[in-house]
Amino acid sequence: MVDVPALVAQAREGRPRAVARLISLVEGASPQLREVMAALAPLTGNAYVVGLTGSPGVGKSTSTSALVTAYRRAGKRVGVLAVDPSSPFSGGALLGDRVRMSEHASDPGVYIRSMATRGHLGGLAWSAPQAIRVLDAAGCDVILVETVGVGQSEVEIAGQADTSVVLLAPGMGDGIQAAKAGILEIGDVYVVNKADRDGADATARELNHMLGLGEARGPGDWRPPIVKTVAARGEGVDEVVQALEKHRAWMEEHGVLAERRTARAAREVETIAITALRERIGDLHGDRRLDALAERITSGSLDPYAASDELLASLTGNRTAPGRAEGRA
Repeated sequence: MVDVPALVAQAREGRPRAVARLISLVEGASPQLREVMAALAPLTGNAYVVGLTGSPGVGKSTSTSALVTAYRRAGKRVGVLAVDPSSPFSGGALLGDRVRMSEHASDPGVYIRSMATRGHLGGLAWSAPQAIRVLDAAGCDVILVETVGVGQSEVEIAGQADTSVVLLAPGMGDGIQAAKAGILEIGDVYVVNKADRDGADATARELNHMLGLGEARGPGDWRPPIVKTVAARGEGVDEVVQALEKHRAWMEEHGVLAERRTARAAREVETIAITALRERIGDLHGDRRLDALAERITSGSLDPYAASDELLASLTGNRTAPGRAEGRA
């Protein structure tokens, strides 16, 4: 058993091994996970969470590393969650992002953690929300979450970050892909990286045009800026940080930051509850209750929706079937 209070205290002191151990407890769904989350709860809510997403090859890792450098120059403690694809054999991550950010490895003000998706879709690991909570409680001022780069389905980061940064690069068809993927709806800041390549200006113009065709915005609404960078040389990175700070200030002024964090917490609670319910249902395989319901469906005396209502009622102790309460026949 782990001494959770001592581990949390060490993490607050900035000890990387303690932070690593806490995140490992999260990733491994430790029996002590509830105790860990209860201990961290009063210590969270201070970090600014920035998500970076985009197609493979646009320079997410290089841009993340450049942002770390910029924030460290400003005296900020930075946490990085770099989500890597899972190995189909071991389930682990390649740690490629961590290799690219090796220049920060010896900096005590930076904590970098690679996480495997372990089959979770949407560009993030399933344990990412709790890992963000660990870094927040450990005193990180800024947490950068770099998604795996899975393509058009990679929009989950919008629900986990305070500010979402979408990266594109010229010559990769990203303008058209942006329209297809719906990332015009999730980006708060757009970055055209590798701007020293031909076509960067055209990519920025096309993106600006598509943003203009998006949702109608009022005078006080946020309009996502487009910043051109060459992250490998650090060019334009300060402008990205300025755009991020402007977005944070706008959110605080309009109450959007609190709304996003409340919505994020609500989704986290929902996910935990659904996961627990799914586990309880999984335990029913071979249980007579489930078999009896299946037999009634097969005989035609019960429909699947009514059967699921009965099953949920037996699991939760709620005798009012959800479907009936909603007026479903």
